[in-house]
Amino acid sequence: MTSSEGDQGEGAGAQRTPAGGGATRPEERLEQAVRAAEKALIEFEIAVETFRVEVENFSRLHEQKLGPMYARLEELDARILEIKAARSEDPEDRRLADEARARLMPMPGVEELMNGWMDGDGLFPEATAMLTDQPVRPPQRVRPSEEARKLYRELARKAHPDLAQEDKERARREEFITRVNAAYARGSADELRELAEEWAAGPELKHTPSPAEELYARLEWLSQRKELLTLVARNLEEGAIGSMLRLAPDDPDGLLEDIAAQLRAQVAEREAALAALSD
Repeated sequence: MTSSEGDQGEGAGAQRTPAGGGATRPEERLEQAVRAAEKALIEFEIAVETFRVEVENFSRLHEQKLGPMYARLEELDARILEIKAARSEDPEDRRLADEARARLMPMPGVEELMNGWMDGDGLFPEATAMLTDQPVRPPQRVRPSEEARKLYRELARKAHPDLAQEDKERARREEFITRVNAAYARGSADELRELAEEWAAGPELKHTPSPAEELYARLEWLSQRKELLTLVARNLEEGAIGSMLRLAPDDPDGLLEDIAAQLRAQVAEREAALAALSD
């Protein structure tokens, strides 16, 4: 082979070989697709979890602020129906009055009675206060700060179980993310900072390339996980509290004030109607 032929051979080989030497592995594009799907899924899961916490916080505040007004409306409606039934002596009016009164005095089962009253350590402080006639502490309002939101997102991206390649590592990440979610639900930036330090001091993970069959299975699992999260997100958004929150995501307090004003007007109307019937 002449020197010119050798140069031509080297040139052709250079065109086939990427920078850094070695041919491109057949699984490389599939691995890139898996990494992109993992990143997208994690971001989606972070968004869903963030919205779930917002819905829970808004639900707690909604019950605390508007619950007594709804209860007052139901009581007034029941009393109005009872007076009408007593005057008309109509069986249908009596049935409606009895149903309204029954809704105010439900008869829950044992599990419903104990739900939210105790855990493995015994009665919650709120339950103890109720049973001993002590003042009941109102539900604590939790709204994570911007720092807590930022810490949560960073930890979720770094420690998400979907990034694990082995079952043992997945279990470690799942246990850690459970604590991260609990700290975020409490709105504790201090706890999240401690968890960030704990994760930074943890073992470094070594990425092991997977065979093509495992990568395909991984993509399928990620797709199924996304479908499940989509269903969770839809249920949150279409629920009563989620629907209300989406009406005013930037001013939930103002929305509650508007609803409270409407309920106060309805209570006043019912009280006037009841007074008129009682005369």
